[in-house]
Amino acid sequence: MSSASRFRSLALWVSCVAQLLVVLDVSVVNVALPSIRADLAMGPTLSAWVALAYTLGFAGALLAGARLADVLGTGVVLPWGLALFTLAGTLGGLAPGGGTLVGARAVQGLCAAVVSPATLTLLTTVFAEGRERTRAVAAWTAVSLAGGGIGNILSGALTDLISWRAVLLTTLPIGGAVLAGALVLRRHTPAGPSRARLDLAGAALATGGLTCATYALSAAGGSGTTTRAGTAAVVSIVLFGVFLAQQRRTPHPLVPAGLLRNRPVVHGNIAIVLVGTCFQAALWYFLTFRMQEGLGFSALQAGLGFLPMTLSMLVVNTWITPRLMDRVPPRSLVVLGSLSASLGLVWLGLAAEGGYALALLGPSLVAGTGGGLLNTPLATTATSGVPADQAGAASGLMNTSKQFGGALGLAAATAITAAAGDDGAAFLFLAGTVGAVAVLAARLPASRYGHSSAPSETRTETR
Repeated sequence: MSSASRFRSLALWVSCVAQLLVVLDVSVVNVALPSIRADLAMGPTLSAWVALAYTLGFAGALLAGARLADVLGTGVVLPWGLALFTLAGTLGGLAPGGGTLVGARAVQGLCAAVVSPATLTLLTTVFAEGRERTRAVAAWTAVSLAGGGIGNILSGALTDLISWRAVLLTTLPIGGAVLAGALVLRRHTPAGPSRARLDLAGAALATGGLTCATYALSAAGGSGTTTRAGTAAVVSIVLFGVFLAQQRRTPHPLVPAGLLRNRPVVHGNIAIVLVGTCFQAALWYFLTFRMQEGLGFSALQAGLGFLPMTLSMLVVNTWITPRLMDRVPPRSLVVLGSLSASLGLVWLGLAAEGGYALALLGPSLVAGTGGGLLNTPLATTATSGVPADQAGAASGLMNTSKQFGGALGLAAATAITAAAGDDGAAFLFLAGTVGAVAVLAARLPASRYGHSSAPSETRTETR
């Protein structure tokens, strides 16, 4: 194997495992929350913040974190982000009280907002646009898809067999190994352009607006939070308005104007919001309750119950979708994937009273197959035709769309369930949302690889 091949292999491994860590920590506390609440004597409100603090930090700082990769270079941003992420996860696992745990989770979320877009930026600058990049992005999206399910399985197993603290402390060995790989890559990963500057005012406005919007969506379905959610929504609208006005005037915008003129990027991100509405948080949340309350599963059984959907997504996304993308345009796969996912979710919505095979296994396999067909074409489209010095911003925009869609889906589906009185309505809502992506697919590129731009140039300077 040549040195260039070894470098690309290491870059792929670091990017995928780092992204897996980020996604794992979104869902890894879900099954463990009852044990955490009992052990640390936390009330329902504070225990909810164990999950919410990470989401707020992650979604709120994504645009600013992504731009850091363009300004400073992934060789600087990725190792530092991984080091702080690992440290915060370790502190969370050793937390003596609920407040310390929530604070550690918030810091982890902020670090995740730096690490996640940097991993995709690394891939889009190391791998040339076309088949090579498609396969790399397919591997990255595979771990993104599988991470939620793996997190639930890991959480259930470690909580039942050891302790909830072991769930959070898994960050230390895995994060340490990935950090070592990132340090090896550091001398050869892209450096930020020397004239680039971080738009601090824009970063503050975007982070504040996204954090308030995410909080408003997350709190909208809860009792007693209507006023706070409404206030947060108003503040987010004001901050976004100021942000858009400020971005038109600044010479170094957080979201370069060229990205917003790139139609595949814009349409790809709209589709990602809709897919995120279904597959980010809401689906895992309602499946957990379906298994534990509807089917009587234990925590470990509920974790294992995510395997059919997780494995179907992983197999389709890793081995089938990249081969299909060599032969058919992205929008054809997006139509097929959205219809398959929608069918599986309709099945979940209508089969609440069936046994395991009818109420969970069958629809999980169908919906998981659809998710596996959707993500790589959309991720490739949303980052195609982007100059190397805007790759971080494009990655951050894509991740922000995904996380914002997740918060929107959970809030809307929770409110619908409360009004309807059962979770079947939530699954039907999610089915309609992901089904709408089939209509939007007509706006996606007809070519096999999105934009027909030249491959991104990979720079090997050290910052």
